[in-house]
Amino acid sequence: MNKQRLFSLLLLITLLLAPVSVAYAQTYAFTVRMERVDVYWESDGTQTLEYEILFENADYADPIDYVDIGFPNDTYSTFNTTASIDGQTINSIAPSAYVETGVELYLGAYAIQPGDTGTVRVRTTGIRDVLYTDNLDDSYASAVFAPNYFGSDFVIGPSDISVTYHMPPGVQPSEPRWHPAPDGFPEQPVTGVDDEGRITYTWRNQNASAAECYLFGASFPKNYVPTNVITEPSFFQRYGIDPELIIPFVVCCCIGLFLVAMIWIGVVADRRRRMQYLPPKIAIEGHGIKRGLTAPEAAILLEQPMDKIMTMILFSVVKKGAAEVTKQEPLELKVKSPTPTGLRDYEDEFLLAFMEADTPKRRRALQQMMVSLVKGVANKMKGFSKRETLAFYKTITEEAWQQVEAAKTPKVQSKLFDENLEWTMLDPNYDDRTRDVFSNRPVYVPTWYHRYNPTYAGPSVAKAPSVSTGGAKVSLPTLPGGDFAASIAGGVQNFAGGLLGSLSDFTGGVTKVTNPPPPPSRSSGGSFSGGGSSCACACAGCACACAGGGR
Repeated sequence: MNKQRLFSLLLLITLLLAPVSVAYAQTYAFTVRMERVDVYWESDGTQTLEYEILFENADYADPIDYVDIGFPNDTYSTFNTTASIDGQTINSIAPSAYVETGVELYLGAYAIQPGDTGTVRVRTTGIRDVLYTDNLDDSYASAVFAPNYFGSDFVIGPSDISVTYHMPPGVQPSEPRWHPAPDGFPEQPVTGVDDEGRITYTWRNQNASAAECYLFGASFPKNYVPTNVITEPSFFQRYGIDPELIIPFVVCCCIGLFLVAMIWIGVVADRRRRMQYLPPKIAIEGHGIKRGLTAPEAAILLEQPMDKIMTMILFSVVKKGAAEVTKQEPLELKVKSPTPTGLRDYEDEFLLAFMEADTPKRRRALQQMMVSLVKGVANKMKGFSKRETLAFYKTITEEAWQQVEAAKTPKVQSKLFDENLEWTMLDPNYDDRTRDVFSNRPVYVPTWYHRYNPTYAGPSVAKAPSVSTGGAKVSLPTLPGGDFAASIAGGVQNFAGGLLGSLSDFTGGVTKVTNPPPPPSRSSGGSFSGGGSSCACACAGCACACAGGGR
C-alpha cells in the first residue's frame, strides 16, 4: 500500500470516529435557579416525592439533554415516576447511569439550549423503607431525607432551595417535631397546612448550593403509619458509623440531649407554653459547662418564674446601692442618680423601667428587659452543654445553702446568707428553706436591708456586737429570724403584686419574642404548639443517603 492510500485510509477512519468522540465529550454547565421539593410521608409508610427544578443553561455549554434525579433507596419504580419539561411530558425515564439509585430523564426535542431556561418537574410514589424508630423516643418515627443534588463540576452559582415535609394525614399540630436544619437553613421551619389539611414544615435557603447534600428531618407519632413499615436502626446507624468505611461521622449534627417541649392539651398546655421562654436553639447540645453566669442568668437557664428572676435583680441593685424600695405593694423604687458604675446591662434596664411612672409602660419595659436577658443567655450558651451547665449551677445553689445551714453562729449564718442570697434563691424550695433556717433565732440584718424594707425600724432595733466589714467596724442590728425570713421570702409576692399583672400573660409576652409558637393552623384555627429542636436522627432514618450527584 503506497503512502497516499495509507493517508487517505487514516483520514477516513478519523472522520468516521470524530462524531462518536464529540458525542461523549459534552460540556454541561448550568445554574439551578430554583429547586422546590415536596416530601409526602404517606399513611401507608411510603414516601411520595415531587421536584420542581428551574435550570438555566450556560451560554457556552452543550444542551441539557439528560437530567438525573436521585431517590432515597432502590425501592423506587420507574413505573411510578412521571416527569415533564416546561409542561411537556417526558416519556423516556430509565435507571440513571450516573446516580446509584435514581432515574435519568431524556429531554429529547425539549433539551434546554445554551442560554435558555427550562423547568423540570418529577413525581414518584411508593418509596418504601424510609422510616426509622426515633432514637430519642420509641413512640415516634423518624423521617429523614436528603434532596437531589448535582455534580459540582456542572453547577454554577447559588440556588434558591426549599424542602417541604407533608406529615401523614391526621397528625395534629402539637405532635410532630423537627430536627436541626442544615447549615444555611433556618433553625426552625415555617409551619403550615397544605390543601389536604396535612401539617407541613418548610425549610428554605435562597443562597444554597445545588451541588451540596443537605439532610432534613422530622419525627411524628408511630400510630399514624403501620408498625411493620418502621425500621429499627442498626448499630452503625444508631451511632453514626459508616458500615462500609467504619469511619464515624455525625449525620444529623446532633449530639447529646435535646430539649423536647412537652405540651399539654387545652388551657393547661397553652399556659405551660407561655412559660417556656427559652428559645429552642438553647437546647441544641454542645460540650462542657458554661461558667461565669450570674445568678439571674442561671435562673433563666433553669427557666425559673420571671417574678422570682426580677426579685433576684431587685436584691442585686438594692445591695449595690443603685435603688431603694419606697413601697412594697405595689413595688415602687427610688433610683439613685447618677446610678453606680459597674451595673450589668439587665440591671440598668431594670432601673430604667422603674423610672416609667405609667404602669403599662413599666410592664412593657420590664418585658423588654427580660427578652434581652433571655437572648443574652441563649447567645452565651452557644457551643456549651445545657445539661452539664444546669447540673453545675444546681450544685452551686445546693452548696450555697449547705454553707448557710452549717454555720455555727447566727452572725456567721447571716453573713453567708447575705453573700449567697441570689444563689440560694435558685432553689425551688427557697421560701420554705429560708423560714426553716431562720426560725427561732436572731438574724443580723445586712447593711442594705433598710433600702429593701421601708418599714424597717433601723437603729432602734437592738444592736449586735461590732463586726469588721472591709476593715471598718460597724454594729449591725438584729431581727427575729421569723420576721426577717418572712420579709425576704415574701419578696417575690411583693414584686408580682399589682406590677406584672398575670404572670402567665407577662411571661407570654416575652415568650412570643424569644420562643414564638409556630403559625396557627388555617384549617382548625388552633395553634401549633409542638416542634422544637429535637434531633431524633443519630442515623435513624438515614437510609435516605444523599440522592444525586448526576447531570
